[in-house]
Amino acid sequence: MYILLGNFSLVEICYVTTTVPQMLANFLSTSKSISFVSCFAQFYFFFSFGYDEGFYLCIMAFDRCLAICRPLHYPRIMTRQLCTGLVIFGWSCGFIIFLTPVVLISQLPFCGPNIINHFVCDPVPLMMLSCSEDTTTQLVYSTLNRILMIATFLFILCSYALVILAVLRMPSEAGKRKAFSTCASHLAVVTLFYGSVMVMYVSPGSGHPVKVQKIITLFYSVITPLCNPLIYSLRNKKMKDALRKVFRTSQSLHKL
Repeated sequence: MYILLGNFSLVEICYVTTTVPQMLANFLSTSKSISFVSCFAQFYFFFSFGYDEGFYLCIMAFDRCLAICRPLHYPRIMTRQLCTGLVIFGWSCGFIIFLTPVVLISQLPFCGPNIINHFVCDPVPLMMLSCSEDTTTQLVYSTLNRILMIATFLFILCSYALVILAVLRMPSEAGKRKAFSTCASHLAVVTLFYGSVMVMYVSPGSGHPVKVQKIITLFYSVITPLCNPLIYSLRNKKMKDALRKVFRTSQSLHKL
């Protein structure tokens, strides 16, 4: 569990690094420019790491399902070789899959004005800058997005449906609490990530106004990764005790 969580954290660091430094530089700069190559490099790495994050959430859901539903067989099934294979799969899938839409969109004719009304090189504003409307590229991109996001989300839901059934069969109340506590943080992260991403790219009315697109993108690209370490650290007893002390102190000051 901790090997997968460590890799997931590293993916998130890379995911945030692809956009936040450039975004902060644009806030401080007057030019706010980015080259064609840099823009598409950001586009590729941002979405590749984003897909990798989705795959890691699936792998972590599978790991928790295996640990709770088949606890006695877990050491035999989750071998070092399988764990290594899952880690490699989680890192490589996004980079392989997202290569196709990046190549297709980069081949579109761009004749200006080359001004992206966004703080990242998002595919929708990029395709809006194209001189010709390529329906094939748009179809490939939107279909790939929907299939992968819905498939990974359904896999996570099925894994947790099995976990809930296994937990409900447990005779011990302490065992149930421990199992739910193990899964609660991961479910919270899944809800934050997939909630915003699916509203942006999968929902039927995904052609949102530009301002709404920026807000949703900011949520899943900056706010969600910012919240994830806090969510996972809430499983730590010392962290919980420290937060309780903070809340008690603030309540005491409020009463004074």
